[in-house]
Amino acid sequence: MARLAVLIHGMWGTSVVWHRWRPMLEGRGWQTIAHSLRYHDVPPGSPPAALGETSLHDYVADLEAAIHALPDKPVVIGHSMGGLIALLLCARGLARAGVLLTPAPPSSVLALRPSNLMAFARIQARWGWWRKPHRATLGEALTYTFNTSDRVTATAEHAGFVHESGRALLEIGLPWLDKRKAAFVDPRRVTVPLLFVGAEKDRLVPPGVVRRTAQRFAHVSDYVEYEGQGHWVLGQPGWDRVADDAETWLTGKLA
Repeated sequence: MARLAVLIHGMWGTSVVWHRWRPMLEGRGWQTIAHSLRYHDVPPGSPPAALGETSLHDYVADLEAAIHALPDKPVVIGHSMGGLIALLLCARGLARAGVLLTPAPPSSVLALRPSNLMAFARIQARWGWWRKPHRATLGEALTYTFNTSDRVTATAEHAGFVHESGRALLEIGLPWLDKRKAAFVDPRRVTVPLLFVGAEKDRLVPPGVVRRTAQRFAHVSDYVEYEGQGHWVLGQPGWDRVADDAETWLTGKLA
């Protein structure tokens, strides 16, 4: 089979967030595909109204269709919300393995912590946030997403952030209010290897949350945690070690 990897960005991101990981993977013989999720391929200041009510179900359906069009079954690598989407794809039998980087948890794992509650407090203070697009401010991003990155690099990364779905935020953050159970994953349906990556200083998905998620999938999962790292394992200092370890793990599992 081809060494084919589908890369899935997280909340507020686009396919551009993989600009460091893609050259590294391709230099090691991987073909990489990175899609921007539905309604994310627009300028940061003009989100479509329909984005606000877009579900995780929609993101997964779009990627499922894209994967079915590939010549071989890929591995999936997802960051943050993209990590949860990657897990959902694995549960549908659409991937050979999954690397889940500081992933948002499925509904069976309680993720509420003071730091991530504060990260979304301004967004969730607005009535109807669950059906409206939202975007992190620079200050919020520096405090919660890029807390272990240098300010210049973090500011440049934030400039590429777009709006995200309020519906998806509700499905992840308050899953007991979601009748469609978009963030639910049955561990019994996941039969491929999973690598869960936690970060010691992650304020959005603290390592204890990632660790508990990995334990839910212990029959197929490995867990690694990086000291001194925050949520942005895609580009903060030390990202290359994370990427190297993830690629080495994938190569070993698929050998």
